[in-house]
Amino acid sequence: MWSAGTESITAFCFVIYRGDSFVASPPVLIECPHVLSVDADPESRMIQHDHGDDALQCERITRAHARTFSLASRLLPVEKRRAAFALYAFCRIADDLVDQADHDNISALAAQLKEYEHQLHAAIAGQPSGPIFREVAWVTRAYNVPPAPLFELLHGVARDLEAAEYDTWASLEQYCEGVASSVGEMCTHVFGVPGGPAMRERAVKYARTLGVAMQLTNILRDVGEDAKRGRCYLPAEDLARFGLTAREVLTVPTLARDPRWAPMMAYEVSRARALYDAAKPGIAMLAPDAQRCAAACATGYAGILTAIEAQQYDTISSRARLGRLARVGILWDAWRYRAAPIDLATIGDGPRIVWEPNQPVPPETLVRLA
Repeated sequence: MWSAGTESITAFCFVIYRGDSFVASPPVLIECPHVLSVDADPESRMIQHDHGDDALQCERITRAHARTFSLASRLLPVEKRRAAFALYAFCRIADDLVDQADHDNISALAAQLKEYEHQLHAAIAGQPSGPIFREVAWVTRAYNVPPAPLFELLHGVARDLEAAEYDTWASLEQYCEGVASSVGEMCTHVFGVPGGPAMRERAVKYARTLGVAMQLTNILRDVGEDAKRGRCYLPAEDLARFGLTAREVLTVPTLARDPRWAPMMAYEVSRARALYDAAKPGIAMLAPDAQRCAAACATGYAGILTAIEAQQYDTISSRARLGRLARVGILWDAWRYRAAPIDLATIGDGPRIVWEPNQPVPPETLVRLA
């Protein structure tokens, strides 16, 4: 087994300092026929009764696509859950749109995404159209969610309309900020932060770091699925450190059996765990009625890293998933979660992580670890 050895070459790398219709959109984006069979739980029926079909539409989208978040959302008060479902549905539709991209339809999808952005502008201006944007308009008013992270999300997913390569971790991190940190910032406003604007600003920084950790986890989990779409998100310099290339990731379906693969994946898993550790203090800064949900989201996504390790880092031939028992355990642990008192001297102005310079790993080390 190489797992112990791979930990020995990665642990030193990370130092943490805590201091109704859509114009020009395809019908699937509006009707969502594949989720109409999802049943609402009793509390969800409260949402339907109080707020109508718009909220229920967002809930159906969320429960059909987000296992971890759907589970965690049960720990939120009903109104905050409604808001979280609205934001998830907004983000999910944008993401699903760009995931349809191929060489023949990029310009059409770009136009549809731009129209989606126009719909967002209208919703924020108080003229929403369609169930999703009516809910988004409500969220932004009810929880003072600033427009910036919503537009940041759309600009981030737009990068997936064309196959992009990321040379460095810094360039991939920028992408993760756009598509995931933006979501963390939105959710921070919904969850609430006691203590005033300064404390909320700090909490947003921690939430944005958690977003990067979760997006990196997505990337590591979905290597094979992304390769089928012609995408490799793994930074070229990280691949080169272990003698690998993006072309191999895209074209060699048996690459996970190569002795270079596991050490590289262990390196990235270690990076993701460092990000989760750095983001953790931010949970205690949230309103008490949202801390359990945030803890469940963080723990659930971090658990995917363990699932990746359990299948020998092979996320090319199969996607790593948490089993039902593991998900129930996460919910139970989150229910028992109690945040420690906030130490302002410890949390500082937000998380800061220093990554050690990237250096190639000698081939003989890879052989020893195989």
